[in-house]
Amino acid sequence: MDPQITLGIAGAGVVGIIGYLLLSGSSGSSNSARVASYTGKAPAGIKFLERFKSEDRGDRRKQIEESLKKLEENQKTKKKKAKSLEAKLVQANVSFTRSQFIIGSAVIGGVVGLLMLILGMPLLLTVGTAFILGFGFPRFILNFLIKRRQKKFIAHFADGMDIIVRGVRTGLPLGDCLKIIAHESPDPLGAEFRRVVEAEGLGVPIEVCLEQMYERIPISEVNFFATVLNIQKTTGGNLGESLANLSTVLRSRKILAEKIKALSAEAKMSAIIIGSLPIVVMILISIMSPDYMNELYTTERGQTNLMIGGGMMVMGIWIMRKMIDFKY
Repeated sequence: MDPQITLGIAGAGVVGIIGYLLLSGSSGSSNSARVASYTGKAPAGIKFLERFKSEDRGDRRKQIEESLKKLEENQKTKKKKAKSLEAKLVQANVSFTRSQFIIGSAVIGGVVGLLMLILGMPLLLTVGTAFILGFGFPRFILNFLIKRRQKKFIAHFADGMDIIVRGVRTGLPLGDCLKIIAHESPDPLGAEFRRVVEAEGLGVPIEVCLEQMYERIPISEVNFFATVLNIQKTTGGNLGESLANLSTVLRSRKILAEKIKALSAEAKMSAIIIGSLPIVVMILISIMSPDYMNELYTTERGQTNLMIGGGMMVMGIWIMRKMIDFKY
């Protein structure tokens, strides 16, 4: 027989077998579907595939849950680090170390307590005042410096985002845009971006540089900026449009903060008046008629009542502060 005819017959046979298998598979699947609809039971092969798919979905769900848990744990550790004394000293941009700050606080408390003892003040009042001024006052100043620095940073941060947006849209790379912000923006924005540019020049990845910036300036705006750059680096996309949207969000947050400040100004003034009125009245009465307040300062019962009243005043001022401290 001619070889070409033999090859043609073999090819036709192969095509026929493949067609039969395909048709039988489709009909088998339709039949199995009919059987499953009537009996409520799926064939063994389909059960095996569905089990494989469910196991695959379960593994992926576990992976997603584990990644979310890791992100939550990282956020918690970052918050804990941001509340430590070392982190607060870095956030305030002061040159003190932790040991120097503690020693300075102890010296302030000791000097105040010694002066009060020399002036003949009661021991209980002396200890309480020395503890408040030695432990609380330096931390109050530290928190004040941190908030002032963060406010200055936020005031110019949206303008820095606009610089990056205009630079990216005109064709400049991200590194050059960061250098423009570092050299043209006022401190602390310029100083923080100079640190980022210097670290990136030494080979540190940009995400690590932004994470270090967040440790120095732990505010939501820096976290948003780092998230946008990380997403753009991993998935791609239009960086200019993303940062333009971020700039709009930052300006909206700033406007919202100013509205909240204006609406809560009356409540803050009322809290200041209520908190300062007992202290002012006590000082005025002590000056105008010292004999009337003498028992409050010299007797044991008066000193006890004075300490109880001071503690209640502190608790009331703290509660009023929490009531008017709005989160946005």
